[in-house]
Amino acid sequence: MPLVKINNLNTYYEIHGDGDLIILLHNGFSCTKMWAEIMPLLVDAGFQVLMFDRRGYGQSDGGADFESHYNSDNFRDEAVAVMSALLDYLGIIESFHILGQCEGGVVGTDFAVRFSGKVKTLSTASTLCYSDMTLAEINRVKFPPTYQDLPADIQKKYVTWHGPERAERFYTLCSRYGGCYGRELFDLRPQLAKVRCPSLVMSPDRGHFFEAEQGVAFFRSLPKGELAIFPKCGHNIFEHYPELYAQTVIDFIVRLKNR
Repeated sequence: MPLVKINNLNTYYEIHGDGDLIILLHNGFSCTKMWAEIMPLLVDAGFQVLMFDRRGYGQSDGGADFESHYNSDNFRDEAVAVMSALLDYLGIIESFHILGQCEGGVVGTDFAVRFSGKVKTLSTASTLCYSDMTLAEINRVKFPPTYQDLPADIQKKYVTWHGPERAERFYTLCSRYGGCYGRELFDLRPQLAKVRCPSLVMSPDRGHFFEAEQGVAFFRSLPKGELAIFPKCGHNIFEHYPELYAQTVIDFIVRLKNR
């Protein structure tokens, strides 16, 4: 199992394929396993894929202070710092593409702003642009109150993603607080205005967590943005339309490369 020690915590990662590098950034509730259908499609299209579990997710260590870290002001900054440290460890010095799902899109945006010279393109999917209430309040409306209230198949996913020992605790933490985003109104637009690379926004037309207008606002906030709306689609576009999801990103990257 590929692990690297970063900040005295094990970070799990995988690399597949050859070609231009795409880094996949998972959402705020799962881990690299969410990319099971997407990763092979990108590899088959001639890309190299790097994916990793952020701190406390999947097979990466959380540390004894993970709960306080999850709600701390350092949560977003550390995600970017760990990603940068992983790239240094792997000796990746050339620029690359980023694809982030939901919260992974926030991490990708933050990285693209801080390390603009390293990012060729940024693709995001189902990533919130701004909120009119805190994410902690949104989560209370959108998520079942307890792990036991989740459908059995979703509980099984949590066990698969994070292990039986921490599945329930992880759900409780994420659904109750919303991380460092949860305390105040969320607004990614100031960061989006600083993204200099070409960017693709993928948005569902009937997501459970927010409306398609969020994708439009996200797109309009980017200096070099493009927008793709997926019809009859819920929040997890990668599950509803895995082939179209991957192909939309591939077409975006190839079209820019051939300009």
